[in-house]
Amino acid sequence: GEADEAELQHLVAAEQQKAQFTAQVHHFMELCWDKCVEKPGNHLDSCTENCLSSCVDHFIDTTLAITSWFAQIVQKGGQ
Repeated sequence: GEADEAELQHLVAAEQQKAQFTAQVHHFMELCWDKCVEKPGNHLDSCTENCLSSCVDHFIDTTLAITSWFAQIVQKGGQ
């Protein structure tokens, strides 16, 4: 019935969000890898590790800020 269809739509939306998040993480990692890793080897030096860590942290912080901002907009729109 309608309840089953609504639940199915909710599950599909949740899976789409998971897929988008995963794709974003992969994209961020590619950007950070290209920025920080000059020559791949058997291990990463501390400078490269710090660059990767800072790069990923920056993208996570930015994503959280944007998500929070959109949530505030949606919340204000619903009031």
